Amino acid sequence: MLYKTKGVVLNYLKYGETSIIVRIYTEAFGLQSYIINGVRSAKAKNKIALFQPLTLLDLVVYHRQQTELHRIKELKCNEPFKSIPFDFRKSGMALFITELLVKTIKREEENGPLFEFLHHSIQVLDHLEDNFSNFHLQFMLKLSFFLGFAPGTAEELYNQVHPAGNAANFAMEEKQVLESLLNQGFDNDLRMPSAQRKAILKNILMFYQLHFDNFGELKSLGVLQEVMGG
Repeated sequence: MLYKTKGVVLNYLKYGETSIIVRIYTEAFGLQSYIINGVRSAKAKNKIALFQPLTLLDLVVYHRQQTELHRIKELKCNEPFKSIPFDFRKSGMALFITELLVKTIKREEENGPLFEFLHHSIQVLDHLEDNFSNFHLQFMLKLSFFLGFAPGTAEELYNQVHPAGNAANFAMEEKQVLESLLNQGFDNDLRMPSAQRKAILKNILMFYQLHFDNFGELKSLGVLQEVMGG
């Protein structure tokens, strides 16, 4: 049957000479994989740019239960990006967020609140003109809520990450900043040294590693820290 749904592109793999298999987090069906034939040919109807990380799509798809690979009948860009592909800092952040989502979102089922969070967050990142240096930190903290393991406070996060060493005076400044990140919106103007941002990111990543088996290292982390200066 045919269904209409919105989707957020995560990534794609080359398949054969001219085709790809693209993973899309959809509003109607959760995480799904679609085969797109001929998209890498010169005469392709659908351009490969439509399948870049975090692209927002409107889709008409064929969907059958118990099928791992589906097909798309129609697609168009839901909201063309204004800045993400053209700002190297945002592009680096998008790669990092995409890899994070690939490692953490596995379920092939509808999750409306999670989809709305992803869709809205990507729009916010694209529209922010400044004050987005902490976006990836807040995105990770907010995402953990939808994945079911959000820390209530900065102290709670550090208790989990450093169970034997989180004394009252341990990383006090970092915890104060993290507490602010937990309670502020994406458009905050919270300033911090790059070394502190790097330390907070490291602790949030450790927090994720506690909750996901085989989470491992994110290959995009180096790119993110290079473009964001820490």
